[in-house]
Amino acid sequence: MPLRFTLRQLEYFVAVGEAGSIAKAAEQVNVSPPSISASIAQLEAEFGVQLFVRKHSHALALTAGGRLFLKEAARLLNDADALHDIAGDIAEKVRGPLAVGCLLTFAQIVLPALRRKFEDAYPDVRVRQFERNQGQLFEMLQRGEIDAALTYDLELSQDMTFEPLVQLPAYVMLPAAHRLAGRAGITPEELVDEPMVLLDLPYSREYFLSAFQGLRPRIAERTGDIAVMRSMVANGFGYGIANMRPLNTMSPDGKLLVFVPLLGDIRPLTMGIALPNAEHRTLTVQAFIDHCRRFVVEQGVFGTERIVK
Repeated sequence: MPLRFTLRQLEYFVAVGEAGSIAKAAEQVNVSPPSISASIAQLEAEFGVQLFVRKHSHALALTAGGRLFLKEAARLLNDADALHDIAGDIAEKVRGPLAVGCLLTFAQIVLPALRRKFEDAYPDVRVRQFERNQGQLFEMLQRGEIDAALTYDLELSQDMTFEPLVQLPAYVMLPAAHRLAGRAGITPEELVDEPMVLLDLPYSREYFLSAFQGLRPRIAERTGDIAVMRSMVANGFGYGIANMRPLNTMSPDGKLLVFVPLLGDIRPLTMGIALPNAEHRTLTVQAFIDHCRRFVVEQGVFGTERIVK
């Protein structure tokens, strides 16, 4: 029996199922909403099932059958991607799709330039990028939704492999006029009575708070957005702690920041590439790993003494 549906139609369906609306899915896959609507209608007609029900404000919800269909459609698309990987390996060529996740706290500093250089070097690779927190990246790796994740070595599970790239010690972020801004280093004891703007993300929050070891920091504000944290620090709401320094000393709203090493027993974080355990690593994934190693050396912003060989 000939197939009367296409992988493209399945791709559009999965995009809508995950986004919850045709408009958002259209932005993600870069096609017009009418094209997506037509594809979904064709799938529903072909299989004789209703995949979505309409909700308020143009939102769509999967039916019970639609949820089952989504799971199998996503698996089929992953299998199709695997065929590209196999073909590339057979032809000994780096090509095909590559889904890359990146920790959202440093994605804006690292990912665009890294991806640009990778795609210039390997034009036959189609990269999709996802900026997520640590917990979300791990879930995506375990579900096979991404091939690799640029992240930190925080709470790695046994079903993952981690390729280390660079060590990044913790630093204290301060407004330029802060009384501790001129110090060569700051201890947790000196911070404990100061207001803190905590970067409140899974795994990250526990790491930052571990610096105080029995002390109780004065958490004045919490945010899950590192850009917001920088601006709050610059505007005097408190200090922040982070590991990836921005490439300039300005907050997003244009105010001056100062970065001082955090002293004490808190370990440096290692930025690297988390991958699912696998007996075989495709040429494309290996090329991405090798490219990341070159990138952290060429950028120079990390400090060559911290590069993990």
